[in-house]
Amino acid sequence: MSRMVQCVKLGKELPGMENPPFPGELGDRIYNNVSQEGWQLWLEHQVLLINHYGLVLADPNHRKFLIEQLEEFFFGEDAQMPEGWTPEGTPGASGKGGGPSRK
Repeated sequence: MSRMVQCVKLGKELPGMENPPFPGELGDRIYNNVSQEGWQLWLEHQVLLINHYGLVLADPNHRKFLIEQLEEFFFGEDAQMPEGWTPEGTPGASGKGGGPSRK
C-alpha cells in the first residue's frame, strides 16, 4: 500500500513519493507534504523553466534559482511561471522573458 500524504500542491490526500527527492531539510519537507502527482507537476514545470531561461544546471546561480522556484511552486502563494511566458498558440506570444544572469 502506498504512503499517503496531504499534498500541499493539489490540496488532497494522495500517494506520496517512495523517497525524498533529494537530501536535506527541503527534500524532507517535500517528501512529507507533496504527492507523487504533485512532484510530477514540478518536474514538468522545471523543464519549462530550464528551457525558457536557458538554464545550465552546472551553474550554481541557476541551481539556486530552480530551488527558489521549487519552494515557491509548492510552498509559496502562487506558482511562478516565467516572466513574459504565455501558453503556446496564444496570439502575440513571444515566449521571451528574463531569467537569472549567466555569471
